[in-house]
Amino acid sequence: MSLFAELNRRNVLRVGIAYAIVGWVIAQVAEFAFENFGAPEWVLKTVVVLLLLGLPIALIFAWAFEMTPDGIKREKEVDRSQSIVAQTGHKLDRIIIAILVVALGWFAWDKFSTGVDSESPPEVVVEEAAAVQLRQKSVAVLPFLALSSGQDDEYFADGLTEEILNSLAQLPELLVTARTSAFSFKGQDIPVQEIASALGVRHIVEGSVRRSGDRLRVTAQLIRADDGFHLWSENYDSSSTDTIAVQENIAEQIAAALDVVLDEKKRTAMHKAGLRDVEAFILYQKGMRVYAQAHGEMNTIDGLRQANVFFEQVIERVPDFAQVYLEHSDLFLHVLGDEASGLTVAALAENEWANAYPAAIADYEAASRYAQTPTMQAAIELDLAFNSDNWRGLGAKIERSLDQHGCDDGNWIQIIANAFGYSERLLERQRELLACDPRLSAAWFNAARTALRTGDKDEALRLAREGLEIAPGEWLSIALVRALIAHGQHAEARKEIDDRIWEVDLAAAFKALVSAHEGNQIRFDEEAAQFKVENVTGHYWTVIVAAWGGYREEANRAAAMIDEHPFGSATLPQVVVWCGCGAPFDLEATPNFAAKLKEGNLPWPPQTTMEFPLKSW
Repeated sequence: MSLFAELNRRNVLRVGIAYAIVGWVIAQVAEFAFENFGAPEWVLKTVVVLLLLGLPIALIFAWAFEMTPDGIKREKEVDRSQSIVAQTGHKLDRIIIAILVVALGWFAWDKFSTGVDSESPPEVVVEEAAAVQLRQKSVAVLPFLALSSGQDDEYFADGLTEEILNSLAQLPELLVTARTSAFSFKGQDIPVQEIASALGVRHIVEGSVRRSGDRLRVTAQLIRADDGFHLWSENYDSSSTDTIAVQENIAEQIAAALDVVLDEKKRTAMHKAGLRDVEAFILYQKGMRVYAQAHGEMNTIDGLRQANVFFEQVIERVPDFAQVYLEHSDLFLHVLGDEASGLTVAALAENEWANAYPAAIADYEAASRYAQTPTMQAAIELDLAFNSDNWRGLGAKIERSLDQHGCDDGNWIQIIANAFGYSERLLERQRELLACDPRLSAAWFNAARTALRTGDKDEALRLAREGLEIAPGEWLSIALVRALIAHGQHAEARKEIDDRIWEVDLAAAFKALVSAHEGNQIRFDEEAAQFKVENVTGHYWTVIVAAWGGYREEANRAAAMIDEHPFGSATLPQVVVWCGCGAPFDLEATPNFAAKLKEGNLPWPPQTTMEFPLKSW
C-alpha cells in the first residue's frame, strides 16, 4: 500500500486537517481575548508556537495509535479485520465540517460585526464626539490648592491631584479630562461653570492640601457644574504616610457619587494606577515641570537631561510605572533625530550619543511590560516596533492602535498613521482624544493636520482656527498657515506667518511654501535661500523645502544622508508628513527606508495635501 493510502487509512490526514482548523480558531479567540485583557504580545506568540509544536505530535499520535471499541491501542496491536478506522474516519469528517462551520462563523463575525465605521462622514463623528463629551458621567479633576508653603508642598498637591485623576481614569464609565487640560486652569479664579463648559464635562473635582510636618489635611469636593451643587465633600486629617489611602478613598467616593458601581476588578485597577508612592509623585511632578519647559521654554536637549534626573529617581522607587519610561525615552529620541538630521549637540558626551538607541528601546520595552490598559499597550507596541526598526506586521499594529478607545495616546501614531495611508481613521481617533484633552494645543494641531491630509481643507481650517482660540501654540499656527495656503488664501497665510511663527527658520520655510503653492519659482528661490541661511534643522527641513520647490536632486541628496543613519527609517516618515507633498524623495535614494517599507508591506507614495506646481514628481 502506498504511503498516502496508508496515511488516509489511519486517518492521519483527517486529524491534520481537524487540528489545523481547531488551532486557527483557538488562535483567533486567543487574540481577541488577550487584546481585551491587555495581555502582552508575547503571550499570543507563545500560544501560536505551542499550537504549531502540537501539530507533529498529533500526526505522530494518529499514525501510531488507533481508536478501538476497547479504547486507544497501538496500531500494530489491532487486528485489521476488527479495525473501525473507517467509522472513525466518518466521525472525523463530521467533526471537521462542524469545526469548519464554527471557524467560518467566527470569521464572518470578526469581519462584519458592527463597530466604528471608518467611512462615517465627519458630521457623524463630530456628533458622536460631542455626545461623549457631554455625557452625564464626565468629570475634570482640577489641581488641588497647596495651602501650606513647604518646599515641595505644591508638587505634593499636584501629585495628589494626578493620582486621583489616574485612578478615576481607570473606570470605563467615566470620561475624565486629561491632566494637560485640567491643569491649564491652575491658579485661575474662574467659576466652575465656565471651566466645565470649556472642558466639556458635567462635574468638577476641586480641593486643597495643607501639610505641617507629618500632619496632612486634605479637603475635596465633587461639584455638579450646571447648578454648583456639591454632590460629595469630605475633610481628611491624617499623616503623610496615609496619603495613598486618602487618595484612594477620595477616588472611590467620587466614583460612588457618580453612580459608578465598583467591583473588585475596578477597585484593583484604580489602586494600581499611578505611582502610589508619595516621594515618587513629588519627584515625577518636578520632572514633568522641566519636561514641559524643554518643549518650548528652554533648549530641548538640556531640559530633557534635567528632567531625566527626576525620572530616573522615580523609576528607582516605582519601577513598574509605564508612563515615566515614555517621558524618559524622549531625550534619546531627540538625540537620535538630531543626529540623523546631521546636527550635533556639544553638551552631549560621546557615550551619550552611542547609548541613545539602546536606551530608547529599553525604555519602550519597560513601558510595554507595565502598560496598564489595552489602549496604552497597543500604542507602546506600535512605537516600539517603529523605533526598533522591526516593521514586519507594522500595518496590523497601526490598525490595532487605531481600534482602541480612551485617552491614552502614543508618541508616534500621529506620524505613522499619516505617513502610511491611515489618515481617515486617525482623524476619528483624534476627535476622541480632543474630547479627553480639549486644552492641549498639540491635539488640535494633530487633528487639523490630519484633516488636511484627508483632503478636507475646510475642516482643517475650522479646527486650526477653533484650536487657536482655545489652546494657542506655534505648531497649531503652522496648521492654520497650511490650511490657508491650501485654500489659496496666500496673503492671509503670509500675515499669519509674520504674526504667529516666531522661529525664524520655520517662518522662512513656510513663506517659501506660499510661493511654491503660487507657482512663483523666482520668489520661492529667494525665500528658500533665506531659509538656508537660517536653517538649524539640518537635512530634515532641507528635504522638505527642496521638494516644495521641485529640486529633486537636492531633496534626494539630503534624504540619502538621513537614510544612512540607523535612525533614518524612523526619521524619514516625519519628513513625509511635514512635507505633505506626496513623495518628497525617490525611494532609490533611500534604500534602507525602501527596505523597511517592503518589510512592513506599507504603501508608497503617500498622499499629497495640496497642489505643488513647482514639483514634477
